[in-house]
Amino acid sequence: MGGLIKKNLVLILALLGLIDASYLTYKHFFAPIEICFASPFSDCGAVLKSEYSVMFGLPVALWGAVHYLAVIYWFLGIRILKSRLFGRMLFLQTFIGVLFSVYYTYLQFYVIKALCPYCLASAVISFALYFVSRFSFYEEYRRFSLIKIWFFYQVIAKPVFFILPADFVHSQAMFWADVIGRVSFIKIILSRIFVFKSKALTQKIEGQIFENPIGLAAGYDYEGAFTQILPAIGFGFETVGTISFNPCEGNSRPRLGRLPKSKSLLVNKGFRNKGAIWMIKKLKKQKFEFPLGISIGRTNNESTSTLKNAVEDIFKSFELWEKSKIEFKYYELNISCPNLKKGVDFYQPANLSVLLNRLNLLKTAKPIFVKMPIELDNASIVKILETLKDYRFIKGVIFGNLQKDRQDPAFDLSEISKAGQGNFSGLPTYKKSNELIKLTYKKYKERFVIIGCGGVFSAQDAYVKIRSGASLIQMITGLVFEGPQIVSITNRDLVELLTKDGYKNIKEAVGADC
Repeated sequence: MGGLIKKNLVLILALLGLIDASYLTYKHFFAPIEICFASPFSDCGAVLKSEYSVMFGLPVALWGAVHYLAVIYWFLGIRILKSRLFGRMLFLQTFIGVLFSVYYTYLQFYVIKALCPYCLASAVISFALYFVSRFSFYEEYRRFSLIKIWFFYQVIAKPVFFILPADFVHSQAMFWADVIGRVSFIKIILSRIFVFKSKALTQKIEGQIFENPIGLAAGYDYEGAFTQILPAIGFGFETVGTISFNPCEGNSRPRLGRLPKSKSLLVNKGFRNKGAIWMIKKLKKQKFEFPLGISIGRTNNESTSTLKNAVEDIFKSFELWEKSKIEFKYYELNISCPNLKKGVDFYQPANLSVLLNRLNLLKTAKPIFVKMPIELDNASIVKILETLKDYRFIKGVIFGNLQKDRQDPAFDLSEISKAGQGNFSGLPTYKKSNELIKLTYKKYKERFVIIGCGGVFSAQDAYVKIRSGASLIQMITGLVFEGPQIVSITNRDLVELLTKDGYKNIKEAVGADC
């Protein structure tokens, strides 16, 4: 009995409110109330006969009855039709009820200076409906909150951000993420809004538990600024970097640009970072709530232009991280950044073997994932994979890096014709990334863990990569274009996609289209 009442408490409250409002409506038309209770503070007649008791020619009580009928209608729509639209209308309806209740309660106390117990009862019911509806449909309300954040980001925040220089916005994002990530109570609040957990999304990969498959790709957080805040907005993992052995200023400005119509970012960072020693000091005393990875690449300067120097530069960086006491869980070896100064080409199997032979001396216990290019033809990609598969410490590959082909049909012609120096993330990488994920899964599914990266703006985008063979998903551009709620919404929608296809866990869906 108690469970039945709890389940239908919204309906019960709305019916009580309807009775109350209907009674006052009847009294307004047929039997006006004078003084309803013997109290110097109660004067229903004064309230119900005041100029504020009518709105648009109809008694406020009648509007209240309509309000409660709407609440009942939305509630039944949720229960019977299982409709999210009805849920969102319920939340809006009860919010409107609270606004009007506050207004009319204020009028009674400070303008009319008389109280109507029936009106106050309606106000109490409205407040109760507001909170009970959100408690009764908690997960749906959380989703609705994310939709509101998305609306705010699209209508207000993003237009402002996109007016400002992209480099400036990025630097400010890192600064404020670093600051907020140190404030525990803010992270707790953000976690309640954004974090979504489901057993359907949990995987154990290379000995590490990933509570969800969505991570931040390397290239965005090269100052280790987001490591504390990202778990609070729902990310399942992150790769910091790319970090080189020596500090690197990167390429000349502008290092970032936006192509809104192409849903792409122009990237020309060139491994901008403060070096391995600085980053190790920064992360040394931190604890991480999710698997953290470190992306390593060669220092982007003339000193690493030869094979020998480049290999040694990368090796020394790995050595520093191996000796550090930082609790990161995996490495990312970035051999595919297209924005570096000309130098050694690790796409050549012979050169790649030299690097891997050197790294093999580390005997690291941490898995290494290789960041792969997408601009090569499939035969060249297979040659790289054939080289990688012989080195057991290489556990997986990431597809992939930036798009160099400016003829990709995903580009808007007017945008790409004006784009400056650099290469491109986002939608122009999507198709080729998926193609290479599927190619790798078909040939090497028993050998490599595959991480999908490029053009993920929704759960459906992520799901295509998962069904193509990716166990984990990385994003950056989707976060910039869609807003911070994208991770939580993607995870929620992934569970629905998995359930719809009959999968109990994401692992069952990996490679389903192969």
